[in-house]
Amino acid sequence: MKLTEKEIEIVELLEKNARLPIETMAKMLSLPVSEVEHMIKKLEEAKVIVQYATIVDWRKVDGHEGVTAMIDVKVTPKRGVGFDEVAERIYRFPEVKSVYLMSGAYDLSVVIEGRSMSEIAHFVSEKLSTLDSVISTTTHFILKKYKHDGTVFEQGDQDRRIVVAP
Repeated sequence: MKLTEKEIEIVELLEKNARLPIETMAKMLSLPVSEVEHMIKKLEEAKVIVQYATIVDWRKVDGHEGVTAMIDVKVTPKRGVGFDEVAERIYRFPEVKSVYLMSGAYDLSVVIEGRSMSEIAHFVSEKLSTLDSVISTTTHFILKKYKHDGTVFEQGDQDRRIVVAP
């Protein structure tokens, strides 16, 4: 879909701040409010704007820290569908937040969230690695999030104390 310059500007504004009032966008773009509303509706219907998301710093919510892992997955692609079929089977698991086809040593990168490391280990051993096309997995646990989707997370005093032993 070919976008106009104004439509691209709207998408960029919403990508930075999905809560930006339409009236403010209209002023910034020198357009009538009704035209901005129409453009946004058109972009939503065309699935250019897929979803409005919130970035949450769960470290600040007691009892909701959770664990995030990035899993490198090597798979055997299937004739006629390549990696798409196994990627679809993986992204249908509710624990899975993202799946990417990658270049390099592994084929897929899978991001999952769980309440504990053992919950993620259970997912990998009982659900992911048992899929027919999966050859191997390597799991990386995220220890600290500094920046996510362009948003820098606040670095408090307690966060600065993370030290990795030699």
